[in-house]
Amino acid sequence: SETDESGRLSVLGVINYMQDCSTLQSEDAQVGVGFLTRKNRAWMLSSWQIVIDRYPRLGEKLTVGTWPTAFKGIYGYRDFVLRDREGKDFVRAKSVWFLYDTEKNMPVRVQPEDTAPYGREEAPLILDAAPRKIPVPVQSEEREPVLIAGHHLDTNHHVNNAHYVDMAREALPHGLRIREIRADYKKGARLGDLIIPRAAQTEKDGWTVVLGSPGGEIYAVVWLRTEQEQ
Repeated sequence: SETDESGRLSVLGVINYMQDCSTLQSEDAQVGVGFLTRKNRAWMLSSWQIVIDRYPRLGEKLTVGTWPTAFKGIYGYRDFVLRDREGKDFVRAKSVWFLYDTEKNMPVRVQPEDTAPYGREEAPLILDAAPRKIPVPVQSEEREPVLIAGHHLDTNHHVNNAHYVDMAREALPHGLRIREIRADYKKGARLGDLIIPRAAQTEKDGWTVVLGSPGGEIYAVVWLRTEQEQ
């Protein structure tokens, strides 16, 4: 269920592993979904930068790791790795989250009690510098619309972050392997919303996919560095 047609971990699987790892860390620290719901709080993902050097095969043993690197204002910064049995990282990722008041529908500043259960901040990964904001192409091609169903939603009742990336992947021509992902999340789509993917090749090996509403609102912008599958 976590592999693609080649028998390797899928892009959706990569992101789900990382999201599940951070969720389980929060649950272990007693500040998970139930705790946040009682406090009318939620951590919302603002952006991803994911570098994929290799996709592991079915049955391969791996380790998923995550740690916080900083908390500033409303934001929390968290890094991730997927590591093989020899201790080599084959997926490295940086993410930016913000703390949200679900009762007032607004971001709120992170307080010491929000971060203390995660322990001390650790050194961030070194990845190529990448701007969080991804330019929207002037010209792009419309792809097949996606109607948001129940299986797309997370516990915040919005489309799960991983599904936006998977929609962007589906908007690319067949036969491309994704090596890097940058995602900039703008607005959460909900049950029954219609998402229109629009794709543009913005450089030799790079594609930008804008996931928006029929009226022009943007839910997410995803940039993908690709290579031709062998």
